[in-house]
Amino acid sequence: MAHGSCICGDVKYSFTGEPISQAICHCIPCRKVSGGAFTTNILVQSTSFTLLSGAEKLKTYALKHPAGMTLTYHFCETCGTKIYKEGDADAFKGVFIVQAGTLDSAEGEKEMGLKDVKIGAELWVKERVGWLGEQPGAVQCQEFS
Repeated sequence: MAHGSCICGDVKYSFTGEPISQAICHCIPCRKVSGGAFTTNILVQSTSFTLLSGAEKLKTYALKHPAGMTLTYHFCETCGTKIYKEGDADAFKGVFIVQAGTLDSAEGEKEMGLKDVKIGAELWVKERVGWLGEQPGAVQCQEFS
């Protein structure tokens, strides 16, 4: 099991089971929403994800991704922390894309935390900034596949 929350603590969640996959994404929407060079993503079955508190504080924002699908971001209305996103493409049906930086577990704890994320793929590497190198061992995808 893993637990996570937003920065203000209003929204808390958990998920069970092993992630479907773990990836970083370099697409422009991910860069803009993270305020950084990429997002770090943990894909989990939506049925394994539970909002523990703050459901009434969770807001959404949807946009058309350059790949053609609609991405819906779920974020805390108080602090703006993006908790997870959903894509309407077939590959993302029934999946929540949890933002790994929202995991609460710290070094030495038993639950999954950011320290435990194993990047299996880099997505949208065609948009990767030049000063950021390839993640060793990760599958390199020009777009989502």
